[in-house]
Amino acid sequence: MTRYDMVVIGAGAAGMMCAVEAGRRGRRVLVIEHGAKPGEKIRISGGGRCNFTNLHANEGITQGAGGYLSQNPRFCVSALKRYRPEDFIARIEAHGIAWHEKTLGQLFCDGPASQIVDMFLGEMREAGVDLRLSTTARDIERDADGFRLVAGHAGSGDTAISCAALVVATGGKSIPKMGASAFAYEVARKFGVPVTETRPALVPLTFEPHLLEETKALSGVSVAARVSCGKRHFDEAVLFTHRGLSGPAILQISSYWREGEAITLDMAPGVDVFERLRAARSQSGKQAAQTALGEILPKRLAQAIVTRLGADVPLGSLPDKRLRDIAAAVNAWTVKPVGTEGFRTAEVTLGGVDTTALDGKTMEVKSVPGLHFIGEAVDVTGWLGGYNFQWAWASGVACGAGDATN
Repeated sequence: MTRYDMVVIGAGAAGMMCAVEAGRRGRRVLVIEHGAKPGEKIRISGGGRCNFTNLHANEGITQGAGGYLSQNPRFCVSALKRYRPEDFIARIEAHGIAWHEKTLGQLFCDGPASQIVDMFLGEMREAGVDLRLSTTARDIERDADGFRLVAGHAGSGDTAISCAALVVATGGKSIPKMGASAFAYEVARKFGVPVTETRPALVPLTFEPHLLEETKALSGVSVAARVSCGKRHFDEAVLFTHRGLSGPAILQISSYWREGEAITLDMAPGVDVFERLRAARSQSGKQAAQTALGEILPKRLAQAIVTRLGADVPLGSLPDKRLRDIAAAVNAWTVKPVGTEGFRTAEVTLGGVDTTALDGKTMEVKSVPGLHFIGEAVDVTGWLGGYNFQWAWASGVACGAGDATN
C-alpha cells in the first residue's frame, strides 16, 4: 500500500491549487483525476481564454459575501480574504501569462486557457506532486491513520493507497459530458456529512410552448437589459434562444430564480420608452410604431413587440394608452419561465456539501478529521464572470496551506 500525506481527488481548478500549496509545504501529495486531461473546465472557460478571476470578487464579502450564494453566506469570507484576486494575478504574471480586463472586472488570458493548466502542471511538478490521470478513486474508508482507498486505472490495474488527509475536489453536477458527477456528494453522505439541495446555476431559462411560439422569431436576438427576480437584478445582455432566454443577465438571475416565479426584463434600461414614442408621434404621426421602436431596440425585437400587441400601425393612430402598453412590454416585460436547460449546460452547481459541517479556515469536515471538500463541491456558488474560479483558488489554498497538512 502506497502512503501519502494527502490525496486530492479531482485535478480541476481547486484540486490543482490545493495540491501545489500542500506540496510546497513538504507534503507528499497525490492527485487522482478520472479524466484523460487535467483542468478541462479551465480549458473551456471564457470561450477558451479562461475568465480566471474578477476584480470585484472580494468586494462586499464583509457584508455577507457579495457575489456568492450559500445557505451560510459568511462561510466563504475567511478563504476569500486570505487569497484575493490580486494574489492570483501575481501568480500568473510570475509565469509570464498576459491578461486583460473585459467588462465588470472580468479578467481573461490574452492567450489560450491552456496556459493556466500548464502553469499548474509545472507548479505540481516543482512541488513533487504525483498526478494520475484516467484513474478512478473507489472503496474509500477511514482507518486509524486517516484514509485508505483504491485507485483504479484501466491500463495498470488497481493500487491500494493510504493517506492522512483526503481532499474531494471533484466539482458538482454541471456539464456531465465533461465527466461531472455527484461523486463529491456521495463521499459526503458516506461519512455522514450533510449536503444541501443542488440545482443548475448560471444556466439558460426555458419557456413553455405557447410563449416559445410568441418568441421563436427572436432566436439569436441580443439586447442589453436589466433582468429582475425578487429584489435581485442584473444589468447585462439577454439572448433570445429557440428554448427561451440566455445571455449573461439571464445566467446570473438563474441562480436566484425558482420554478413558479416570474422574471421582469427592462430591455431599454434608462430609457422612458413611453415618452420617446410620444415624442416621435408628435414629430411624425405617419411613422410606423415599429420604426420608432426600432430606434431603441433591435429591429426584430421591435417588430415582434408591436406585432404581438397589434400595434403595427402608424404612431398617429395610437393613443397614449396603446403607447403605454408598448412601453410596458419593453421596460417591464414580465414572463414566467417553465424551467432551465439543466445541468447539461449549467456552468456551475448551486448548493453542495453543507458549509456548517466544514471548518472555514481549512475546509476540513469538523466531524471527520482529515476529510476535506473544496471548490464547486461545496455550497458556495459565485456569480458569472470569474467569481467561481476565485472561490476555487481560495478554497484550494485554504486547504492546501491549512492546518490539515501540518
